[in-house]
Amino acid sequence: MNSPLNRRELLWSAGGGLGGVALAHLLGRHDLLAATERPHPRADLNGGLHHPAKVKRVVQLFMNGGVSQMDTFDFKPELVKRDGQKFDPGEHVEAPTSTPGNVMKSPFAFRQHGESGRWVSAVFPHLAGCVDDMAFLMALASKTNVHGPGSYMMNTGFLMPGFPCMGAWLSYGLGALSDNLPTFVVLPDPRGLPYNAKGNFTAGFLPQSHQGTIINAGAPSPIPDLFPASPPTYLTRDSEREGLELLSRLNRQHAEANDGDSRLEARVASYELAARMQLSAPEALDLSGETEPTQRLYGLDDPVTADFGRRCLLSRRLLERGVRFVQVWSGAGGPSNNWDNHSNILTELPSIARTVDRPVAALLKDLKTRGLLDDTLVVWSTEFGRMPFTQGATGRDHNGGTGIAWLAGSGVKGGATYGESDPWSWQAATDRTYSYDLHATILHLLGIDHERLTFRHNGIDRRLTDVHGNVVRSILA
Repeated sequence: MNSPLNRRELLWSAGGGLGGVALAHLLGRHDLLAATERPHPRADLNGGLHHPAKVKRVVQLFMNGGVSQMDTFDFKPELVKRDGQKFDPGEHVEAPTSTPGNVMKSPFAFRQHGESGRWVSAVFPHLAGCVDDMAFLMALASKTNVHGPGSYMMNTGFLMPGFPCMGAWLSYGLGALSDNLPTFVVLPDPRGLPYNAKGNFTAGFLPQSHQGTIINAGAPSPIPDLFPASPPTYLTRDSEREGLELLSRLNRQHAEANDGDSRLEARVASYELAARMQLSAPEALDLSGETEPTQRLYGLDDPVTADFGRRCLLSRRLLERGVRFVQVWSGAGGPSNNWDNHSNILTELPSIARTVDRPVAALLKDLKTRGLLDDTLVVWSTEFGRMPFTQGATGRDHNGGTGIAWLAGSGVKGGATYGESDPWSWQAATDRTYSYDLHATILHLLGIDHERLTFRHNGIDRRLTDVHGNVVRSILA
């Protein structure tokens, strides 16, 4: 054969794609695959669906567990004034997992930073230097104070399972920027999956090919089974071809008998993508080519920041190679190793904040230096906030009344603020937002009208923002 085979055509013709990985391995052993090429994003697919897009790609940094807003970005002098007093806002007060305690001021010093004068606590010394690139939603409420439903709401727009997450909607609506890497990648915390586990990355009722691809960045094999094991010696090229032909017939029969079931189509697409990723993924996931100053910038030289820093650096590499949406998780599900600081805010918050502070600031600076922030959106979010009074001695309980998110990058007005919580940071006071508004704003920047991105399911035109949501235009450039 004098020219490389067209892999897509061959994968379809010799096994319907389901045997793609095995077939790619077979072709590789016989030198029939095209030469390795570094994947390049397809900039022609950045026009948006409904209006010109400001953003081509998104990286979402999700702080799992519920970040304490009054101990990070929401400075409240009233908490200092009333520290130790009974919390009495003039109405009935409940806490989801405890008896409400007394008012507790933040144990961390706050200072104003940047030209915007944003108050930031001492737990985020590196992020404090980036506030003029960020736009804050300071009264981001949730309709729940329970982790599972709260995480679903912030990822899918619904409190219940079974709905597509934002990454899946973006994949469905905008498609891929690269043929050789997934459209939607998830980088979970190596200590464990978040609340709801893989339910946060689901395609729900959308075609299953749009669900997130999980990459375990610190594992010996970040993408499990990407490369097949050595085949048994008794398998021949003819027997492999015959097996793939049989598989192709079974696939066609199954597809004909199950019209409308997207799982087989998704499996076919995933194996085709896996075959291409055998060439592209090793280079994309290899950080050894990054300069020593870049690795230090992300904190790879410090055991405290090395893991999250590695995943932030990897997210930058994936974005510049054509991945459209990357979600990086901090914190596992469960009572520890996350932002769910019930027991002791003085020790629990600083320890996890240190793991992300330097890497996230590095990501913003690196994207900006490389010009990637000109068409990239960075989103920092969590499922809800925490209470202004104590749980036990020095912990804080869940609070759906108010919380914080921030955005940075293309189309965002750096240093802007929208919304304000009450004097205790207990409830949203003015310009309350929900996940619907955050999602609508992200979609808008990507060239999507959130009311027009729909999918017919069970007789209903479903969308990411349900029947709610407004673009927060005051934080847009």
